[in-house]
Amino acid sequence: MKLIGMLDSPYVRRVAISLSAMGIPFEHQALSVLSTVEQFRQINPVIKAPTLICPDGTVLMDSTLILDHAESLIPPPLRQMPRGTMARLRTLRLLGLALAGCDKAVQHVYETRLRPPDKQHAPWLERVQGQMRAAFTELEQELAREPLQAGKGQAAITAAVVWQFVQTMAADGLPGESFPQLHALSQTSETLPLFQAFPPAGPGVSPPGP
Repeated sequence: MKLIGMLDSPYVRRVAISLSAMGIPFEHQALSVLSTVEQFRQINPVIKAPTLICPDGTVLMDSTLILDHAESLIPPPLRQMPRGTMARLRTLRLLGLALAGCDKAVQHVYETRLRPPDKQHAPWLERVQGQMRAAFTELEQELAREPLQAGKGQAAITAAVVWQFVQTMAADGLPGESFPQLHALSQTSETLPLFQAFPPAGPGVSPPGP
């Protein structure tokens, strides 16, 4: 099994950390959808990270779909999604908020770092920032009611990875002190060997920049 993509992508990183937490062996190939686009295209013509190449050659994409497949490969005790109906429902709620916030953060990065300043559309950027702030405010409130344990379960892994990305790349209006639950979860998670094995600026990963 081979995971394709750069670890500065929160989607790639959540897959790498989750696969490791599940005990699923894989090879990571750090290819960029920008700087190594032609090499990526040969593996996946859609050029979408993360991409997972399964042992039979099947190519999967989208972090949530990849992790759904991974859950089917392992016994229940190793799975990162809870089995109980209500616990699973809450996890899906948390994942929806974290990933929605992440999607908006990525849009923020594209608008402010990749688009020339004279081409940026202020109303669109304001909308994206508002959606991002709303998602993380809701997520913070959920964690204040019932905190997550760092490194334990898919919600905790994803929320921590996403918050680290946001604080590095799109922290405008989202100071860590205003989101103490998320900030503490992320800070603690980054000290775990599970997370340190896949650093967001690790080997083969481009540092954040325009």
